[in-house]
Amino acid sequence: MSQDREPLYIQIQNHFKQLIASRQLKEDDRIPTEKELIDQFQVSRITVANALAELAGEGWIYRIPGRGSYVKGVPEKYISGNPVSLVSEAKSSSAPKIGLVFPSIEDYFAIQMVRGIRSALSGSKYSLVVMFTYNSKELEKEAIRELRSTTDGLIIFPVDAEVYSEEIIALKMQNYPFVLLDRHLPGVETNVVLSDPALGSILAVDHLWELGHRNIAICSDSPIPTVTVDERIQGYNEALKNKGAMINPALILTDFSIPTGRSRTDHPLYRFLKSRMATAFIALNCKLGVNLWSMAKELGLDVPGDLSIVTFDNPSPMLEELSVFTYIDQSEEEMGREAASLLLDILEGNIKDVKYTKRIFKPRLVIHHTTGPV
Repeated sequence: MSQDREPLYIQIQNHFKQLIASRQLKEDDRIPTEKELIDQFQVSRITVANALAELAGEGWIYRIPGRGSYVKGVPEKYISGNPVSLVSEAKSSSAPKIGLVFPSIEDYFAIQMVRGIRSALSGSKYSLVVMFTYNSKELEKEAIRELRSTTDGLIIFPVDAEVYSEEIIALKMQNYPFVLLDRHLPGVETNVVLSDPALGSILAVDHLWELGHRNIAICSDSPIPTVTVDERIQGYNEALKNKGAMINPALILTDFSIPTGRSRTDHPLYRFLKSRMATAFIALNCKLGVNLWSMAKELGLDVPGDLSIVTFDNPSPMLEELSVFTYIDQSEEEMGREAASLLLDILEGNIKDVKYTKRIFKPRLVIHHTTGPV
């Protein structure tokens, strides 16, 4: 159960907030480096990284890549009469807490998921403590270990990994309350909330097939095999088999990274697009879908005239009526809300009939302007 002390990364945040608020640190003063902070506070790298990320996110500091972090000042909301404490705390230092172990917040999918979690917890006695793993197995291990000692339960979005997390298995063996989000561990019973990965691919294939496409490629830029990617590819294979189509391994594109920079002509995905082997693509994340669209434009290909693209998740979500991409909606905000609600039920003893709960959301296809007939 949670301790009276705040998590270490919040203690570091509060240290710098007090220094900035008292003008001991002034605008544009340099914040010590991560290594210096690790030595000063005797903490791990993930603790320092999360503290700095939160300070930057709240507007206390700004960061210049390759140069470091600098004081921005006291954010407006803390000096405008808004009754918000300068100190990062969760309702009170001894209030019960729920920890969230999450890769990062780099896209709308992640933002919506965290929004759902916060929404479910807003009326409860629990506060939320977040630590980011940046999809690192080691940082995930450190985050789970730190939050394990300061929270009452955890929501964990596991990192991409070929093997199971020892820390997650340890939580299960210790009967520590936790819920996995978006990914499960095959063969290991846990509480989990996720979207049906195979069904998402089936919906995408069915849509493209109805439009007359027969050479449908599926692509993932995940650097290592993951359960989610494998199950989405299984759904793709199942959909094609149900139509009596042969599975062409050349149309299953994996094990590459998203190209960066202006010169992408040597990238395998660029060369594959140029070969015109496929008339339609299923991208297993929205960033990859945008890259496919961009490379097609570079090649002078019209989307959807020359090729069609379906992505998992919406790359342009702010105004649905202006959305371009046909995409698989995974109800990420509802998934986050459900994961938090499930953990609350576990902590409050409201689930008695079953040891573990698995809640699966059905994805839906949203059709816009990147898919069309052959």
